[in-house]
Amino acid sequence: MRRSVVIGSGAREHALAWALAKSSQVVVTPGNPGIAAHGITCVDTPSTELDADLFVIGPDQPVVDGLADELRAQGKTVFGPGADGARLEGSKAYLKEFLTAANVPSAAYGVFDDEDEALAYLAVMSPPFVIKTDGLAAGKGVLVTSDLEEATADVRDKLSGRSFGGAGSTVVIEEGLDGPECSIMVLCDGANVATLVASQDFKRLGDGDAGANTGGMGAYAPMASLSAEELDEIHERIVEPTVQELRRRGIDYRGCCTRGSC
Repeated sequence: MRRSVVIGSGAREHALAWALAKSSQVVVTPGNPGIAAHGITCVDTPSTELDADLFVIGPDQPVVDGLADELRAQGKTVFGPGADGARLEGSKAYLKEFLTAANVPSAAYGVFDDEDEALAYLAVMSPPFVIKTDGLAAGKGVLVTSDLEEATADVRDKLSGRSFGGAGSTVVIEEGLDGPECSIMVLCDGANVATLVASQDFKRLGDGDAGANTGGMGAYAPMASLSAEELDEIHERIVEPTVQELRRRGIDYRGCCTRGSC
């Protein structure tokens, strides 16, 4: 039987391990007791010291840190982009620049590491304001607010390092877009893409879009309100230009890429 290694310890890795266990022997590093309760082996051994037919990297940080590159250098088959492709997730400022170069539509924005310049940009914007840490923040680095004072305080906290340390030393300030959100997950082997079923997720902590913006408070799929024509448009205007820009930059992207659309 084929052997797969899943790297991580969260709910994402739990789902991946459960699905892979249907067709292969699975080891999860480090895993968690919930995964082990399904009879799936969890070990503390670093992934670079394990052997398997397939390695699947779940969390963002190891991918951004180049774990996929390290495993591929050992001759292993890996589901997950290298560090160059992972910059799309690891830096929101880089992502916005990438989308602009690829002519993929996205919200108007500014990138700042200077507090005075950031606040001057805020002062001429119309609410709602969207303030994002540049780096990884476990899905909690985004503030969406119509309150200028709250937005101002958030910019100061992020740029000072009080909120997210080095991840917030640069901020991306975007215009707020209103409307339903859909998430499209696309599998890529470096050249070809396969679009999975569209889903809709919700990020506000409380009911009625109240409370803090989080990494996701729930999702469902398929998204019945998304038409086939709209899905085709997303593929044409977002997915294909993204893949073409990756190729133009010489980035061999292998893994899953997620895009949200309003």
